[in-house]
Amino acid sequence: MSVPTLARPAKKLPRAFYLMVLPAFALFLVFHTVPVLTGIYYSFTNYAGYGEWSFIGLSNYINLFRDERILNAYGFTFLFAIVSTIAVNIIALSVAMALNSRIKFKTGFRGIFFIPNILSILIVGYVFNYLFSNSVPAIAEALGINALTSSILAGEDTAWIGVVILSVWQAAAFNIIIYLAGLQTIPGELYEAASLDGASAWKQFSTITFPLIGAFFTINMVLSLKNFLQVFDQIISLTGGGPGTSTESISVLIYRGGFQGGEYGYQTANAVIYLFVIIAISFIQLRILQRREASF
Repeated sequence: MSVPTLARPAKKLPRAFYLMVLPAFALFLVFHTVPVLTGIYYSFTNYAGYGEWSFIGLSNYINLFRDERILNAYGFTFLFAIVSTIAVNIIALSVAMALNSRIKFKTGFRGIFFIPNILSILIVGYVFNYLFSNSVPAIAEALGINALTSSILAGEDTAWIGVVILSVWQAAAFNIIIYLAGLQTIPGELYEAASLDGASAWKQFSTITFPLIGAFFTINMVLSLKNFLQVFDQIISLTGGGPGTSTESISVLIYRGGFQGGEYGYQTANAVIYLFVIIAISFIQLRILQRREASF
């Protein structure tokens, strides 16, 4: 007959642990939680950011769904985010596989490809603005490429392409690092065995590489879409939301209307709705991709 073991009493954490956590908790509460709750509070008012205000209930939320400018901003933001997410993951995975192969100066190339991630996107955006507006048209004119002799940022139908190029260039660096970490977890013996069996490069990718980096693919897809849905700096530095409102994202619209247009309460309601939209999309995307991982 076994003698029951007595449950060990839970160790009480020293007070020093609480003292170390308390400052971080206080800062989070003051600079995150309080502003969020304050914003939700003002979303039920007609507050313009200054002066007097009054409660108007759900009027702001109802009017959001009737506002054509907001609906257009949602359309542009989702189109941009989907295109950019697909493009950045294709490019990042391709570059990561190249950097993970047996090439010379592999470490140096990895450092070079990570540089865009540490640069200020606003500064880089102004550089790209100059390139799109001056350098590219000058080169196109010299080469006789009439389609590029004018800046793509000046056309309502092409300006978004410039924003995509800048965003993908900057975001690819982080995704490359994530994919590299995943590729390095795959044992080399699997590729050797596949080569002996006569598997082609595409067969090795589809049956070995991609299934085994499924978790890393999920992380990159979720983070990429979330970040692109919040696009702001790239648009401010490249197009300012123009021409007209053709590249005006939800974040840009919230900033302009809330802080420059006297629509603080209205745009705060827009921000609250958009917060829940991003949370819902991220949750759905995570569930779908995790099921895909389990199917391999």
